[in-house]
Parts: sequence; structure tokens; C-alpha cells
Amino acid sequence: MKKLSIIIPCYNEEDFVLSILHKIDSVALPMSMTKEIIIVDDKSTDQTLKLISEYAGITPHAQLICHEKNKGKGAAIRAALKKATGDVIIIQDADLEYNPNDYNKLLQPILDGHADVVYGSRFTSNGPRRVLFFFHTIGNKFLTLLSNIFTGLNLTDMETGYKMFSTDILKSISLKENRFGFEPEVTAKISRIKNIRIYEVGIAYYGREYHEGKKINWRDGLWAFWCIIKYNIFQSR
Repeated sequence: MKKLSIIIPCYNEEDFVLSILHKIDSVALPMSMTKEIIIVDDKSTDQTLKLISEYAGITPHAQLICHEKNKGKGAAIRAALKKATGDVIIIQDADLEYNPNDYNKLLQPILDGHADVVYGSRFTSNGPRRVLFFFHTIGNKFLTLLSNIFTGLNLTDMETGYKMFSTDILKSISLKENRFGFEPEVTAKISRIKNIRIYEVGIAYYGREYHEGKKINWRDGLWAFWCIIKYNIFQSR
């Protein structure tokens, strides 16, 4: 394992994006692994594009993809996948909810030869977790349970934003969802890969409120419900 590709879908994150990029830069990866940062601006309407353009311009290991219209997280991930050259890929939100200091924790099962995919669970960690949104938590656990019923997995946090993949595994999947439906879709599809090895590790979670820029809402929860049904029952690919 020589390189970690960090995919960052980004939309209107002027308050946080440089902080998360500096946190990523400060993380020392094991076994002298290098980083490749792929930022996808999803047609931001604030100063996000200006900030990340300046960052990418002075950072050799970073590249920027710009969407001409807002497409969503899943579409941003698909665009970045075409550019990714690392051995391992992680999805990183452009805010500060997930801490890049957990990269090494997620990497370890892959580097040890045990895992092909690692999910970072917000619900099994002894690290810090901001206390917010009771009904969001119930909704996440319900969606995880429903997903597990169909996939046969025993995940504790299907909706987590921290998902790490061996690159060849993720690139072998035909992804369709443009928005937050990426989470249940990719989970359904990796669960059908023969002999796939999926692990979970506990991570820290610094959740934010809507006035701080949180974007996912109840409509996305309903769509996630539909995606679980769609990709586990009606569509096998």
C-alpha cells in the first residue's frame, strides 16, 4: 500500500473546508503512505471554490474538479473516482464532523490484510461524540437495521460518512445515486461481492447543527429508505 486517495465532495463549506484540508495535511500515515486529495466543488455559491482553488494551486498532491451545476455527494464521488490513483480510498466530508486523525485507525485492518472495506462507526467508539438530534440517531439506527436485514451484514452505522475501500473494490461497482443515497447503495452493492471482507472501527464524531451548515434532512432519510429497498430488491447492479 503506497497511496491513500482522499475524496472530498464539497458544497458551500467556506467556513470549514480549509480547516479540514489542514487537518488532512497534518496526518502522518503509516508505512510511509502518501496522500492524494481530490476535491470536487459541487457548484458552490459562496467562497468555497475560491478557497479550494487557492489551496489546490499550492498543494502538489491535491487536485480540483469543478461541477458546472450542483449534482450531489454521490455524483461528486463518481467524478473523483475517475481521477483516483491510490491503493485505498476514503470519503471525507468537507466539514469538521469527521476527524482525519482517525484515518490510521480505519487503515489498520486493510494494512494488516484483514479487510477490503472499513466503515467508521459513530456508535461503537469510546472517543468524543457530540450529543445532538435524538430522532436523527433513531433514524440512522433504523436505516442501518433495515439495510442489515437485506444485506445480511451486522453493521452498527451504515450511514456513516467515513467509508474506506480498497480502490479496486470501489471502482468495480457501478454507482448510480447522485445525492446521499450513495451510503445505502454502496453498502448494498459491496455486500454482494463474493468473499468481501468488511470491518468496522469506532470513530470520533463532531456533529453540527443546521445553523452550522448541516445539509442532510428528513427527505434524505426517506430517500435512503427507498434506496435500501431499491438496491437490495429491485436492482442487483
